[in-house]
Amino acid sequence: MRFILLVDMDYFYAACEELRNPSLKDKPVVVGADPKNGSGRGVVSTCNYIARKYGIKSGMPISMAYKLKKDAIFLPVDEAYYESVSSKIMSLLKSYAGKFEQVSIDEAFLDISSKVNSFEEAYDYAKKVKEAVSSSFNLPCSVGIGPNKLIAKMACEAAKPNGIKLVREDEIKQFLSELPIEKLYGVGKKSAEKLKSMGFEKIKDLAKANKQMLINEFGSFGLELYNHANGIDEEEVVESYDSKSIGREHTFEFDTDDESQIEREIEKLAEEVFEETKKNGFYFKTITLKLRNKNFEEHLYSKNIGHYMQDLERLKKESIAIFEANNRKEKIRKIGLRVSGLIKSKGQRKINEFIG
Repeated sequence: MRFILLVDMDYFYAACEELRNPSLKDKPVVVGADPKNGSGRGVVSTCNYIARKYGIKSGMPISMAYKLKKDAIFLPVDEAYYESVSSKIMSLLKSYAGKFEQVSIDEAFLDISSKVNSFEEAYDYAKKVKEAVSSSFNLPCSVGIGPNKLIAKMACEAAKPNGIKLVREDEIKQFLSELPIEKLYGVGKKSAEKLKSMGFEKIKDLAKANKQMLINEFGSFGLELYNHANGIDEEEVVESYDSKSIGREHTFEFDTDDESQIEREIEKLAEEVFEETKKNGFYFKTITLKLRNKNFEEHLYSKNIGHYMQDLERLKKESIAIFEANNRKEKIRKIGLRVSGLIKSKGQRKINEFIG
């Protein structure tokens, strides 16, 4: 039996700003692009829960956030500061883990199977971890506990804000059953729309689907969907090479908003990035697309795939999907594509070993 924790720092950027300036607490705080009195063209990186009460959320155009709450505290992203805070938090979390995997600046898996012998002990251990984060940094976090990474991740979502959620092995089916399909980890907006068009409204519907039909429709992602809908995830908590990434960039000769041209270049970058990862024996987990517009404003959009992969067609598909989801219909000067969360393949391992 495995006991996995997913620790996710709540509204991390905004929480860091509250930590730096305690007077911000109890006020709506939005971290992201300059709203420019409602004419700003960037997006919200994150916001605290007070701001969310007004309908503001991550990824929203900053102009819309400004319209929803003009007197909110709007702050620029200070990546260096957040990284410094994150580094200290991750060091603390790692000291509590048997195996540790940081998946983003504010999120990490802890395999505590060598530390506890039951889910009751795992819950008490999670409380201890949460209290350590709170006492050491005065920052809130949510913790999900499960028998695998998938369930720990989804339990953590259910625990927000600032809570702990435990899902035992015999509770997985009930936990997943009534959740809408878009709540399944790894299912994005477009995937959810397609699945709903196929008649899958809830996770329990997908769990009963014909596995081969899903594979035929979605390729390797179909197998992932079927397994995840049934709470199956054998992926290990693995130390990843988070300081490493492989990327390529392209500057257009002329600024362009031609979607087909941009997507062709994204596919070319995906091919170059893939060849480099394959040559060096890496599997990757996170895809980041960089878009620089004609005004030299730069935006980064990342997606954590949920498992390690070495699949060119999936890389192309996911990269295009990231662009489509964040296309602001503006002229683009430069694009970049990067993969990170790298691990070395063992030669004999196949991709289905990574997706469970």
